[in-house]
Amino acid sequence: MKVPVYTIEGKVKKELELPENIFGAKWNADLVSQVLYSQASNRRAGTAHTKNRGEVRGGGIKPWQQKGTGRARHGSSRSPLWRHGGVTFGPRNDKDYKKTIPRGMKIAALFSLLSAKVKSGKVIFVDAIPEQTGKTKDANTMMQGLTTIEGFKTLCYKKPNNVYMTIGKGSDMTKRAFRNLPYMTLHNMDDLNPLDIANTRYLVIANPEDTIAYLSSKVK
Repeated sequence: MKVPVYTIEGKVKKELELPENIFGAKWNADLVSQVLYSQASNRRAGTAHTKNRGEVRGGGIKPWQQKGTGRARHGSSRSPLWRHGGVTFGPRNDKDYKKTIPRGMKIAALFSLLSAKVKSGKVIFVDAIPEQTGKTKDANTMMQGLTTIEGFKTLCYKKPNNVYMTIGKGSDMTKRAFRNLPYMTLHNMDDLNPLDIANTRYLVIANPEDTIAYLSSKVK
């Protein structure tokens, strides 16, 4: 499978042969769903917390006597049935949401998603990203140059998770230049993961030869 590699001005510089085992993998919906669910669970903060009936304040005395009042029987105002009482089955900060993802499953899901992105025409391969000055204006100008590529007119639409860009080893100035763009996220190539790819519309891969070499090293 051959794909064009573009310059930052949106012009074709060369063609690149993509390995079939990485960018031509079959779509496996069940595997991808399981890996995405596990990754989302691992990112969960787990800080939400509600108090049960043993933790809320008050209720140490029986509200009224058991019989003779004509009202229902109650033993404590901390009951979940009462206002300001404890919460039944609420979120607890002592719950562990972590899930183990086998390495082979994660890699297979990553290749499946990359292949789907390439087949749907949502991936741009860029030859190189020049060293940035740290100014967001310059980074946005560079991204505007990529919108001239056919099919990527909406690349710079200002909505979250529109673009996910990977680079080889970005300097602090390069990351500073891109981090304030509201429509994109920039990471090193070794941070490629299924969850971010699935949640993003477009994928921009800079230095594709290095990225392919890195992904090929994961294949046994």
